[in-house]
Amino acid sequence: MIGIRTAAVLVAAALAATMAPPPSEAATNGLDRFYQQRLDWKACTLNRGDEVGKALDEAGARCADVTVPLDYADPGGRTITVAISRLKASGKAPRIGTMILNGGGPGPAIDLPPYMRDLMGAAGPRYDLIGLDPRSLGRSAGVDCGWPAATWIKGPGTTRRSFDRSVSFARDLADRCARTNATLLPHISTRNIARDMDIVRGALGERRVSYNGASYGTYLGSVYATMFPGRFDRVVLDSSQDPYSWGPRLLAGTEKANERALDAWAAWAARRDGTYGLGDTRDEVLGLVQRIFAASAHRPLAIGPYRLDASMLPVVLVDNLGTDEDGARVVLAESVQVLREAAAGRPARPTPELADELAYLLTGADSRDGSGQAALICGDRTAPGDPEFYWRDVQRHRRGMFGALSHGIGPCAFWPTRPAEPPTTVAADLPALMVAATGDTRTTYPRNLIVHRLLRGSRMITLDARVHAPYQRGYPSTCVRDRVNDYLLTGHLPPHDLTCDPNA
Repeated sequence: MIGIRTAAVLVAAALAATMAPPPSEAATNGLDRFYQQRLDWKACTLNRGDEVGKALDEAGARCADVTVPLDYADPGGRTITVAISRLKASGKAPRIGTMILNGGGPGPAIDLPPYMRDLMGAAGPRYDLIGLDPRSLGRSAGVDCGWPAATWIKGPGTTRRSFDRSVSFARDLADRCARTNATLLPHISTRNIARDMDIVRGALGERRVSYNGASYGTYLGSVYATMFPGRFDRVVLDSSQDPYSWGPRLLAGTEKANERALDAWAAWAARRDGTYGLGDTRDEVLGLVQRIFAASAHRPLAIGPYRLDASMLPVVLVDNLGTDEDGARVVLAESVQVLREAAAGRPARPTPELADELAYLLTGADSRDGSGQAALICGDRTAPGDPEFYWRDVQRHRRGMFGALSHGIGPCAFWPTRPAEPPTTVAADLPALMVAATGDTRTTYPRNLIVHRLLRGSRMITLDARVHAPYQRGYPSTCVRDRVNDYLLTGHLPPHDLTCDPNA
């Protein structure tokens, strides 16, 4: 049942939240001019090809640039701007408050308000929804290192020679960033993004804000709650990333979940052998995938204009194991059909979905995405710098399709700057509503449990399914969606943790 509150109470609470001045500490640390800045709200479209801005404008959103220090240790020095969008509360029901959104990645989030308003049901129009591009991403001092591929994740392949190529690739990515973004990189971190977020809160005139974050966004939310206690109102954390595994080696520990997801997909494909012809048993389908991988190690697979080798084939598979929904499984099955043709040396034309994926993974068309993401991850935590460390680790984890990928080297091993601060020791009194899936391949279920223990007062909804970020993804679970949206409407957490059946 949805709790009942009088309109007068809701209006009073909304006015108090809107009119309350920023916390007085802002005036004592040299940041008062940032907290008290006036925002210039304007159209979101930047140019004729700006589809994100166009969609925001069509939804009725407005955008603004929030000025923040580049270096919080020198608030009188150089500044940057953080881009935000706002979709204001609408309708006859009283406004509940302001909610900041983050969809994970790490990636831009300025586009989220219209999508999230629809996802939140009756709660959506009750909030001012704020999309925020974190620094180094999107419109917020975006980092672009001119990379030849959008992704910084590359497997070691099957031989010492292919491993050495992955080392050279990682070193080149880091060197490109050092040459093009030397002044920005030392100041890219989750702690600084949390500080930016608090300035956004103050510039909006809010004493407290609500928050809805998924994946990386849950880590950002837990860091913010630790650094700025008492400034969150209602909080949803969807597929939580624990602070201990966050960093350059965040894939390590996810291999078993991905192997189980691949097994489950193979069983699904075997039941549809008449449609896809990949094998009529799970083992036959898995055997085909292994043969494709072996072929890619011998010779890169020619797929239209793209060449896919054993260093990137596991990345393609991981990219397609984020959910157990039929639509995603169909995409993977059709991709494997194409890969089978290429492995046999026959002409292979990619499906539209596979073509888009390969263009992203293998070309520099979206260099900004990978550059900004790596800048943030490498800025949060150091990585071992000796390639031999990774070679030994890869050899220890060769079993399965994903072990070597999860333990390979990346650009953080050669990053030109070291983190300016140690990672946040996350611990907070935060009565957040968490959503976690037992078969999550990105932020595994044990990682969610760690965050649950660190955030005192939190409640967790467990979904027995293989999916990442089920709430923000719009996974078809009425049980999850209704409980999250009821909480966003009423502010009342469930009295205890609960489990949702994926079919409910």
